[in-house]
Amino acid sequence: MKFDFGGVYTKVVPNKMIEYTMGESESSRKATIFFDQLTDGVRVTELFDMEHENSEEMQKGGWQSIMNNFKKYTESQK
Repeated sequence: MKFDFGGVYTKVVPNKMIEYTMGESESSRKATIFFDQLTDGVRVTELFDMEHENSEEMQKGGWQSIMNNFKKYTESQK
């Protein structure tokens, strides 16, 4: 799956949290990513405003796919 994605970072706390908005209108959606250090790695949690064009299940699947690819990428950088 491939799609164009754009946004603006609104807050970055290194190694802790990233907040950003997607889109450039008053209907912009927001997302927050938290990075929590665990004894055996890092837990990444992402919260996001849902859009209204696709089902909740499809959106969750899309975000999970992004996170799975992010995991593969970070693990390949060791």
